[in-house]
Parts: sequence; structure tokens; C-alpha cells
Amino acid sequence: MGSTRAFDYLFNRDGQIGFYYSLRGRVFYSLGMKCWFRRNALVLQLLFLIFSALSSSGQAVIEGTVKLPVPEPAPATPARYAGQVGEPAPPDPPVAVVYLEGQFSKGSVAPNRGTNAVLQLGMQFRPALLPVQVGTPVIFPNGDDFYHNVFSYSKPKRFDLGRYRKDDRPPVQIFDKPGVVKLYCEIHQHMRGAILVLDTPYFTRTDTNGFFRLTNLPTGNYVLKAWANEKHTFEKPVNLEPGQRLRVDLQ
Repeated sequence: MGSTRAFDYLFNRDGQIGFYYSLRGRVFYSLGMKCWFRRNALVLQLLFLIFSALSSSGQAVIEGTVKLPVPEPAPATPARYAGQVGEPAPPDPPVAVVYLEGQFSKGSVAPNRGTNAVLQLGMQFRPALLPVQVGTPVIFPNGDDFYHNVFSYSKPKRFDLGRYRKDDRPPVQIFDKPGVVKLYCEIHQHMRGAILVLDTPYFTRTDTNGFFRLTNLPTGNYVLKAWANEKHTFEKPVNLEPGQRLRVDLQ
């Protein structure tokens, strides 16, 4: 045998929450929990709603597109390397890194993004373009069944990891200076990659159509920049207001 109840509630004159409910056609009043805030309860609820709205709308969003470079034609098939298994896979399609530059308050700076990775797979660097914040460690695992090597002569980070296989422990490098670090493989000379080391916590990578979206941005005046390669760089000044959603196309 079942029954149905309809509930409603109100604050009585003592600031207590009471419940009206109906049971089989009869109406009852049941005194619920006693609220410590009494008559200020409605005021506190209103303040809480206002605070929640301000918290969710206090940071800005930028989205848009970047004009990407035309994919380079596939190079001639390189000569087979010693120990090579299979043929080189196609490189990653072009993308760009979009980032915000300026003076950020300490409270607005996002935390470091942890360890990143550049995988060597199909005789290509994956991803071909990796953005990291200054001070970020990057690991370089080998996903192929033969030797690889990673080195760079770029000023922000010069290193040579030597030759190693898939089952060797992947080496790690910490990128502690801003700038572009170009990656090469001493064994497979067609391999190209880049790490863009940024002195800002606000960055993202576009998709292959050039679309990007930067979220949780602080308010203020900044410069929005995009980097795809040395020949394809863009920038625009932006003024970000609380809760703003800004559309910016870089081309």
C-alpha cells in the first residue's frame, strides 16, 4: 500500500525551517532543523549567489583562429637507415601555439603544467610542436623498434641525448629559458620538431584548422601572440574584462 507526499517549506518567525506536507489529503506541519543564522538566512543565501556568480564570471576567455602555414610537400623518401623497420610516417600537420603575454599578478598565475613528452614514433617527433612553460621538464621516449637520438643546438637549450632504444630509460631535459628549441635526430636526418618555451602560464595549441580557445584568463591589458614557425607569427593587443568572451582572429 503506497502513499504520496507533497513537500514545501518556509522560514518561521524564529528563523527555523518548517515543512508542510500532505498525507492522504490531510495537511501537516513538521518543524525541521533549527538554523543558526535565523532571520539572516535569506540575506546570506543572496550573498552566496552573488559571490558564486562573480567567481564564475571573473575570468575571461579568448577564442578564434590562426592562419596556419601551408603543409610542406612530403620530402623524397629518405634512404633506409641501419636497423630501420618500415617507412617513415607522415609528419604532424601544421598547428600554432597561442599565448598571452604581459604582467600577471601573483594570484592570477596558473601553476606549472608538470612533465611533458615528445615521442619519437614512425621516425617523426610527436608532437612536432610542443609549448611548455619555463622550468618544465620534458621526457623523450622512443616508440620505435630501433635507435633514435635527440639533440638541439638552439641557444635556449643545447643538449644531445645520445642514441637509445625503446626499452632504454627515456631521458629528461628541463627547459629553463624562454625561446624556440629546435629538435633533430642524428640518425634520421629528416626528423624535425620544436619546443616553444614560454614565460607565461596562459597558452594553448590550435587544432589543425587553426582554432584555439584560451580560458581562465586574468583581467587587464595584454598581448595575444601566435607562433607556428619563424615565418608565421602574429600578435594583437587585448583588453580583458571580468567574464568577457573575446573573439580574436590572427592572420
